[in-house]
Amino acid sequence: MKCVDDFRLMLGKDEYVPIMIGGMGVDISTADLALVAARLGGIGHISDAMVPTVSDRRFKTRFVKDKLEKYKFNVDNLDKTDIHFDLGVLAEATRLHVNKTMEAKQGEGAIFVNCMEKLSMNNPRETLKVRLEAAMDAGIDGITLSAGLHLGSFGLIKDHPRFRHCKLGIIVSSARALKLFLRKSAALQRHPDYVVVEGPLAGGHLGFGADDWFKYDLHTITADVQELLRDNDLDIPVIPAGGIFTGSEATEYLENGSSAIQVATRFTVTHECGLPAQVKQEYFEANEEDIEVNTLSPTGYPMRMISSCPAIGSGIRPGCEAYGYLLDSKGSCAYIEAYNQAIEKNPGVKGKDLEVFDKTCLCTHMRNFACWTCGHYTYKLKDTTHRLDDGKYQLLDAEHVFRDYQFSKDNQVMLPK
Repeated sequence: MKCVDDFRLMLGKDEYVPIMIGGMGVDISTADLALVAARLGGIGHISDAMVPTVSDRRFKTRFVKDKLEKYKFNVDNLDKTDIHFDLGVLAEATRLHVNKTMEAKQGEGAIFVNCMEKLSMNNPRETLKVRLEAAMDAGIDGITLSAGLHLGSFGLIKDHPRFRHCKLGIIVSSARALKLFLRKSAALQRHPDYVVVEGPLAGGHLGFGADDWFKYDLHTITADVQELLRDNDLDIPVIPAGGIFTGSEATEYLENGSSAIQVATRFTVTHECGLPAQVKQEYFEANEEDIEVNTLSPTGYPMRMISSCPAIGSGIRPGCEAYGYLLDSKGSCAYIEAYNQAIEKNPGVKGKDLEVFDKTCLCTHMRNFACWTCGHYTYKLKDTTHRLDDGKYQLLDAEHVFRDYQFSKDNQVMLPK
C-alpha cells in the first residue's frame, strides 16, 4: 500500500513532497505555517489578503492607521467613492511580508503567495498588478491566482523580468473555467505551471452555487480538468483541493494522476496557524450541523463558515477608511448597500443594536478573526487530537499534521503525543 511520500511533485526541474498548504487569508496561513511546509520539502502559502493589515501586525508598520487618518473625514459618509489605496504603500507592505518570509525559508520546499482577484480595492487592475509585481520583486517562489478567473492577470505582469521564471498557478472549480484561462494565457505563450482544482468541500469562498454545491464532486472535477489538459496536449500538474482529510485520501488522488494535493483545514488548529487560540477551540467544538454555506460574502461567491460565527448579523459600520479591500471600481461594496438599507429600515438604531443579515463586512471581521470561514470537514478536527482535562482540545504542531499526510495509510489519523 502506497502513501503520499511515494510520490513527488515536479514543477519544471524542481521536485517537492506533493503536499501544498492552502493560502488562508489575513494571516491565517502565517509565514510560520508556510515555512514548516517548505522546510519539510512541500509548498506553503502565505496570502496577500489585506496585506497592509498583516504588515502592521507582523512588522509594527502604520499603514492602516495612516490610511484611516487620511480618510477619517469620510467615516460617517456612506459614499466611499473617494477612498483609494496608496499603491506605493501597497507595494511596500507586500514586499515586507514576502521578503521577510523568504529570508527565513529553510529546506528544499517552496513558499507561494495566494493572490485574490476579488480584492478589487477601488482600483482592481492597478492594485492587482502592484501586488503581483511586488511579490515577484521580493523573491516569492510562486504565485497562486485565486478568487476569480484572473483572465487578465498574466497580461498585467508579462513584462516583469520574472514572468517566465516565477511559478504561476491558478485555482479553478471547473474544466470550463480553466479552458477560458488557457485561451488567454496561450496568447502570451505562457501557460500556468500548475492548476489547483478546488472542490465543493473547500473552506472560505466557493466556485459553486449556494444551492447546488453539494451536487459536485472533487474526483469528477479533477478528472474533467485532467481530460481537458490531455486533449490539448498540455502537461500541467493538477492539484486537487477541498475535503482531503487523510493521507490515504490524498494518495488516492495521486494514484489517479494528480501531481499533489492542497490541504488547509487540518492546519487551522496548529500552533503555527494565525487564528487566535479561542477560535481554534471553536473549530474543534464545531459539529457537522454547525457548518453552513451562505451568501453573506460581498464578493458574490457563496462562503462556508461556522454558523456561530460572530460576524453573522453584525451591523458593524463599514470600515472602508481603514480597510476597503472589497470596494469595486466605483467605490461600492455589497455590504455597504446592505448596511445602508438596514439603517433606512431601522432609523436611530446604530452600533451593536443594528443587525445586518444580508451581507457581512469581511474586511473588518476578517481583520478581527471574527469571521470563521472553514472547510466542510472542520467538524472532524476533534478526532485528530486529545481533549484535555480542562475540556479544551490539544493544539497540534504543523509538522505533525504534515507528516501525517505524508506517511499515513489505511485512512488513519495519527494523534499527537
